[in-house]
Amino acid sequence: MTGARPLRYVHPDAPRSRLYLAVAKFSTTALAGWISRNIGWKIDPFLLRVSHGRFSTAAPLAAGLLETTGARSGQRRRTATLYFHDGEKVTIVASYRGEPRHPAWYHNVEANPDVTFGGVPLQAQVVTDEAERRRLWALADRVYPAFAQFRERASAAGREIPIVQLTRR
Repeated sequence: MTGARPLRYVHPDAPRSRLYLAVAKFSTTALAGWISRNIGWKIDPFLLRVSHGRFSTAAPLAAGLLETTGARSGQRRRTATLYFHDGEKVTIVASYRGEPRHPAWYHNVEANPDVTFGGVPLQAQVVTDEAERRRLWALADRVYPAFAQFRERASAAGREIPIVQLTRR
């Protein structure tokens, strides 16, 4: 991503504005889900790419452009995803709004952990340690409270939502 700005640091304990909290709350509605599935997931990769990471439909929530290699196709894939930082690590959550299946990008990351996020080459690692997952969920819920609802929805469908941490290669 030529001309990319440095990835904005998203601290889990940073205060959130009223607008931020209102957008996060709205994002849990059926209308927001429809917009996300039918519009946001399609145009956000383009918006993030052409704006060098400045704009997405998720604003003011922090979204970054995740570039993976397709697990089956081997082709470069781009998707937008929310993120936050855990120290130097970038943390992303494969919530897929709590749907019964994992998002495609998660399968790509499992097969090919060398990714680019926000224009930075990184290594993806799925967090499997249960204590570490609990700690990261506590941070994730501070950044985006809707993750709790998505976890319940996924759990009811028999799916555990993966957490992925990205580190410098």
